[in-house]
Amino acid sequence: MDPVTNPYTPNAGAEPQALIGRDDQLASFELLLRRIDRGMTEQSMIVSGLRGVGKTVLLGRFRTKALESGWAVIELEVSKHDDDQFRRDISARLRTALFQLSPKAKWNERMRHAAAVLKAFAIHLDPVGGVSAGIDVEAAEGLADHGDLGLDLTDVLVAIGEAAKADCRGVVLLFDEIQFLSSRQLESVIQALHKLVQRKLPVTLVGAGLPQIAELAGDAKSYAERLFKFPSIGDLDDHDARAALAEPAKAEGAAYSDEALDRAVAITGGYPYFIQELGYAAWGLAAGPTITREDIEDTIPVYESKLDSSFFRVRLDRATELQRAYLRAMAELGPGPQKAADVAALLGRTSPQVAPVRAELINMGLLYTPEHGYAAFTVPHFDLFMKRAMPRLDVPEPRSRKKDAS
Repeated sequence: MDPVTNPYTPNAGAEPQALIGRDDQLASFELLLRRIDRGMTEQSMIVSGLRGVGKTVLLGRFRTKALESGWAVIELEVSKHDDDQFRRDISARLRTALFQLSPKAKWNERMRHAAAVLKAFAIHLDPVGGVSAGIDVEAAEGLADHGDLGLDLTDVLVAIGEAAKADCRGVVLLFDEIQFLSSRQLESVIQALHKLVQRKLPVTLVGAGLPQIAELAGDAKSYAERLFKFPSIGDLDDHDARAALAEPAKAEGAAYSDEALDRAVAITGGYPYFIQELGYAAWGLAAGPTITREDIEDTIPVYESKLDSSFFRVRLDRATELQRAYLRAMAELGPGPQKAADVAALLGRTSPQVAPVRAELINMGLLYTPEHGYAAFTVPHFDLFMKRAMPRLDVPEPRSRKKDAS
């Protein structure tokens, strides 16, 4: 069929033609904005889920809804940076939020105060004024200049929240990959948000991250579980998965046979990103206008090759030899959560010997711990990929044996 009209979007964070199965999260976000608009409080949200389930897409839809409601939006894709770089990143985005709230020519006293606090927040990292360019006010004294990230972030967000409230506006922070915040950074964000809730200021946070984020937030601040909702998203049920494939095709005058949809859902497991990849590949191979089961079968090698060379491979390429062996041993045991002792046994080692490898893989975002003593892949179907990429489980010899052999 015509590649120009291909309705599928297998790109990172790209919103699909039909956003299916996420109505509950969209409704929760709308409720959050509407309650804060009324001067009430509502728990912020951190959406969690595996890779490829559509967390970034949801943040994009949240952004659209916030802007339509007149809110200023601060977007940040979190990276592993030290506190100084995090301060620079958030300062630049807070500066943008000030100008979203009001053009500088129309700043009132609250806005000028917020600008002064922001300048104090950024100035010791940026003495030449790059981050605070266009903010021609004196830096505030005694606010956001403590040298403590938690106190300083609280001061600047409170000042911006007071300015937004005076202008009957709101500010929403959208943080993607939030699990990559350091414990201190996450603690500071939660601390600031807690103060905003206490003062009923119209600033809220919606984050997206891997499944371990709820535990990380709880470890950072014990009251995080009362400050946030932690909705989890995953694969689509059979009805929604079929709709995610069929509706975009229907909009372009094409259709799937029932058998094709059955097979496509089975292959993808109902995971949104995989649905987009399979749909895109099937569109390119099928003669149409009806995509058949045979078309889906013919698509499988193309589909798997695309995932292997990009979605999966980019993660495996960062792993060391022993880390790859650990991942392959987990795949040998199956797709679900695996006990650390069982993985170690396959590697011919004890749990304490491979514990550092497991910790490294968790820190890299390749594994998470759904319960104590267990680890699971953060990427759906990663077990199948590991078996394709490493048909055999090859365990590297311990370093001590290598030295003895030499």
